[in-house]
Amino acid sequence: MEAFKKMTELVAALDRADVDTDQIIPKQFLKRIERTGFGEFLFFDWAKAPDFALNDPKYKGARILVAGRNFGCGSSREHAPWALLEYGFGVIIAPSFGDIFRSNCFQNGMLPIELPEDMVQQLMRKAEAGGYQLSVDLERCEVADTGGVIATFQVDPFRRDCLLRGLDDIGLTLEHVDEIAAFERQHANV
Repeated sequence: MEAFKKMTELVAALDRADVDTDQIIPKQFLKRIERTGFGEFLFFDWAKAPDFALNDPKYKGARILVAGRNFGCGSSREHAPWALLEYGFGVIIAPSFGDIFRSNCFQNGMLPIELPEDMVQQLMRKAEAGGYQLSVDLERCEVADTGGVIATFQVDPFRRDCLLRGLDDIGLTLEHVDEIAAFERQHANV
């Protein structure tokens, strides 16, 4: 997993609440066990509509998604953050997230940021105008734009440290490989 410290990127707005994981990546695409091959199916059913927000060329290359409340609710499928990451998003900003989705984001190197509803709406309006960029600084826990919009956000210290260091559960375990090996040697004959 890559470390996340700071990014300044184009923002896309998805002004919908209660976007569940089946809408993010529909069940018919969950037949793979690899973490790749999902990005092209992101929001598959919605993307068929010509007026779907992410079909707008002004969002091409966006790496930050601003969305409505309760983003990622529903089932626990880890495929949802895989699809978002492969599509190109590294940060999702919303007033709230589904708990399991939020956890899966952190586990896969994506930063979910909760901001107050009024701030999220302000960011959406700016993104909808096109060409809007935000800077997200995980070290300072701050979101800013060139116009002076600044918001601070909270992140669990453990999750923040893991993202800053680029560590998932396997990476955390591998930090203790010497201790694990010593334990295994000590208990080999027990």
